[in-house]
Amino acid sequence: MEEKELIKELNKLKDELSEIKSILKELIFISAVDATETIQVTENTSKMLRGEVPEGCQVSHFRLRENIVDSASKWNEEKVKDLKKHLFGHY
Repeated sequence: MEEKELIKELNKLKDELSEIKSILKELIFISAVDATETIQVTENTSKMLRGEVPEGCQVSHFRLRENIVDSASKWNEEKVKDLKKHLFGHY
């Protein structure tokens, strides 16, 4: 392969990697939303069945939400701001 062809191929790979990185950021955000909403569904179900969510579970769920938001923030801080407001605006 000629040098020009190699450079062209490398630039193409660079663009593809950038696109993959962007997709992964989106998937991390979506996973964070899914995870935190699943916690909320679990709490809602517990309230319906027991009349309340045990305090130990509430504390654990709060910490899990914090950890999920922290992890997602590393990759997509701007989008996670809205998730953070939504989650912690309830407390």
